[in-house]
Parts: sequence; structure tokens; C-alpha cells
Amino acid sequence: MSVDDIDFDDFRDKPLSAEAIRVLHYMTDVETHTVCYLRDLLVTPSHQNPRITAFLTMWNFEEYWHGDVIDKILDVHAEINGLPRHRAVRVAQGFKGNVIAPITQCLTAAVLGEDFIATHMTWGAVNEWSAHAAYGRLIELEQHATLTKILQRIQQQESRHLAFYMSEARERLAKSRKAQRITRFALRKFWAPVGSTITPKAETRFVLNYLLGGEGGNKMVRMLDQKVDKLPGQEGLSLVSKAVRAFGVRVATA
Repeated sequence: MSVDDIDFDDFRDKPLSAEAIRVLHYMTDVETHTVCYLRDLLVTPSHQNPRITAFLTMWNFEEYWHGDVIDKILDVHAEINGLPRHRAVRVAQGFKGNVIAPITQCLTAAVLGEDFIATHMTWGAVNEWSAHAAYGRLIELEQHATLTKILQRIQQQESRHLAFYMSEARERLAKSRKAQRITRFALRKFWAPVGSTITPKAETRFVLNYLLGGEGGNKMVRMLDQKVDKLPGQEGLSLVSKAVRAFGVRVATA
């Protein structure tokens, strides 16, 4: 993603709100942690599929640069960013996040076999839908021309990632009732908003309430739930609305 034409000094003349800065910290933490998610996935059946690993390579590269460009915005605002911040996030995961979690995922995926890939692809689709929507909501709330230009470019790449995840998820779920059941169980029991497993709960709560609170945010939550409902065997989960309510977001039921 090229940003050579972006005038980052525009943020000095028109700085972002404190709320937007806090959200961008969260977003870059998520984007730059992608390599750790990739680490965990490469010990699952997904790594045996050359098409999927080719995609994951591109996905990891582009997500890294999303974090890098967000760091540039934070740097102009004199915020801590870059390697010191990213290292702190990884260290904070401790033994459980850095050692136990990858081993657990490896063993679980080995037991599930090929059907694990359907769950992986569905999980990825939900996360990409959520990320794309979050960037769009921040654009809407902040109304900053330069930020909008940057985030729309990130959204374009997220849309490509989403297209892959969604097509793979639909195809794999449609072919296997077992995959549908496993995926439904995994989403219902373990899915949580992107970033909530690597950041303090207070930060997740703030970001979700800022982006998804109010009628505009409620519409977005309902839209995400509807997208999940259209995946084979995943209807009626109310996945996103239930997850964000757990963080104190007031979401209308209709």
C-alpha cells in the first residue's frame, strides 16, 4: 500500500481527536500482531494447502503495513508507536499467549483435521468484516480528509482479504455438515471481537463503545450479524451483538 502521496503533516495542522488516537493505538496493535496469528496457523492443517499459505503470506505482509502506516499517524501526534509498542504487546501475552495457546491450537486442529480449515476461514471472514466496518466507522466519526484517504486504502486491501476468506468459508461449509457444526460451536464458544484477546479489557471496551455505540454503531452490528447468518449452518448466532454486549455496548435487538 503506497502512501507516498500522503501529507502526514496535515495531522499537525488538524490533529485527530483523543478518542480517534486511542482507537488507532488499538488498531495498530491488532494489525502488527498478525504475524503472531500466522505463527499459530502454520501449525494447523491450513499450512498444508498451498493456495491458503500463499494467501496468508500476502495477508501477513499487508496487515503489517496497515500497522506501519497507522504508526506514522501516531508518530505525528507524538504518541508511542512502532517496535517498542509492538514488543510490549507481545511480551504482555506471557507464557500462556506465547507458548500454551499455539500448542493448544496445534493439537486441536490436528484432531479436527481438514474441517479445521473451514473454521479458520470463517473466523477470518468474521474478523475481516469487523475490521473493515471498524475503519469505516472511524472515518464516519472523525470526518478527517487525510485520515479518510488512508483508511479507505486500508479498507481496499481488507476487502481483498475478506473476499478470499468468505469464498473459502462458504465453499468448505457448504460441503461438510461436520464442518458447519464444528465452526458453529467454535464461533459461539470462543469468538471475541478482534484484538480483545491481546489488549486490556478496558481498551477493548472503550473502542467497541466508541465505534459501535449509538444507532450508527447498532446498524453496523446488525449488518455483521446478518453476514454471519448467511454462511452455511451459521444462522441465528447473533455472534457480534452478543460479543459486544459482553463489553458493555448497548445493542438494539431489532
